[in-house]
Amino acid sequence: DMGFQRYAIYYTAPAGPLADFGAAWLGWDIATGQSIKHPHIHGLDEDISSLTQTPRKYGFHGTIKPPFRLAEGTTFEELSSATETLCHDLEALTLEGLELSRLGRFLALTVTGDTKPLADLAAKVVQSLDTFRAMPSDAELAKRRKANLSERQDAYLMQWGYPYVMEEFRFHLTLTGKLKADHAAALRDALEPVLVNVLPSPFKITDLTLAGEDRQGQFHEIQRFNLRVSA
Repeated sequence: DMGFQRYAIYYTAPAGPLADFGAAWLGWDIATGQSIKHPHIHGLDEDISSLTQTPRKYGFHGTIKPPFRLAEGTTFEELSSATETLCHDLEALTLEGLELSRLGRFLALTVTGDTKPLADLAAKVVQSLDTFRAMPSDAELAKRRKANLSERQDAYLMQWGYPYVMEEFRFHLTLTGKLKADHAAALRDALEPVLVNVLPSPFKITDLTLAGEDRQGQFHEIQRFNLRVSA
């Protein structure tokens, strides 16, 4: 046991400007498993630490298969091996790009252009690795249901342990917790110029990350697995 209580399959940015921005902005580097200093952002008076408190523990990531506890009778080694095999079968993606978006009351980076290939990839990962997922506890189910789930989301919660999968999936790299509406607009204005040289175009997903949540609730990159590149 590596001391991880849950596992997840994430997209995490490879070493470079996007990964550097995300780690510093959130104050947690998922790749090294270390806290880091927030950047100084011109025109932003608010405390970045409080803005990013909710997403910090997860690290800068896009969820592909949401966090789960290992099912009884399965091992981390089996999960790792199955993830590697699966990634060899899934094609690397070249998407149009990323943009700063408001999703409800928080800010995130979302994919521009056709998102279907990415949704298909995520669905395959969720389905293929489902045998490794322990059933959510009653407490976890009750907590999820507080979010006023639709009938379909509730059905997905029961089937896949998480409401926002399959057609309900929307890939995003979360940047903040919940914001007041006026805050979101001001924050967006402050971040746009910073992101100009950071957001990739095209946005390539060439590997997936097996991540683990430590006993303190912080997520760490454990292993990266390359996706298949078609000739």
